[in-house]
Amino acid sequence: MRLLAAATNTVKKSDGTTTILKYNEPPEARKPSQGWRLYVFKGKEQLELFHIYRQSAYLVGRDRLVADIATEHPSCSKQHAVIQYRQVTEKNEWGEAKSAVKPFVIDLDSTNGTMVNGEAVPASRYYELKANDVIMFGQSQREYVLINEDAI
Repeated sequence: MRLLAAATNTVKKSDGTTTILKYNEPPEARKPSQGWRLYVFKGKEQLELFHIYRQSAYLVGRDRLVADIATEHPSCSKQHAVIQYRQVTEKNEWGEAKSAVKPFVIDLDSTNGTMVNGEAVPASRYYELKANDVIMFGQSQREYVLINEDAI
């Protein structure tokens, strides 16, 4: 079973070497209906903008072959973290259940961790993200600010 999982999670490079993906999407993975964006800042300067609503998950890391959002900083792991959209069920104030697709971050047991709003997120656990959250990977000074276009 592990060999099958490894084979289906393997990305082959042009030189014939392979990379095994550390992450599989959960069954509740969904593409968001809202237009989420990730603004990348170093200090006051905006460096990049990612429109992160076109797929259900975005891998962050130094391995450019597999990363959707590539990081350069040496303290970031090759496969550092994933921003994953998941369908969750919530109850409103009247106890009625409704489904919503929300963003989460999961640190992939990286060496130097992932922070949201200055707090370390637990490794290998989904951590719910909210609009205007600031995400940092490893010891990089780059700040990734999550914005929901519906909240602008």
